[in-house]
Amino acid sequence: MKADHKKVARLVANARGQLDAVMRMIEDDRYCIDISTQLLAAQSLIRKANREVLKGHTACCVREAMEKGDPDEIETKISELIDCLDKMTR
Repeated sequence: MKADHKKVARLVANARGQLDAVMRMIEDDRYCIDISTQLLAAQSLIRKANREVLKGHTACCVREAMEKGDPDEIETKISELIDCLDKMTR
């Protein structure tokens, strides 16, 4: 992975903590909207982590393919990026 490891790990760890808190809220039969709000917060953290990973892919993997000048590799790297972006919008 070419992204900032510390930043991505921190975001994912925070999301995991958020999800652990959501599990406790579910077990405690907390108010639905409170649970939903916490789920949205966890999703936001995961989205931020994914953006960092994709920024790293673009800055390193795609750039390296372009510098090599291999059209097949460039197409593959860009196609992978587009596939991930498509999945993010579903």
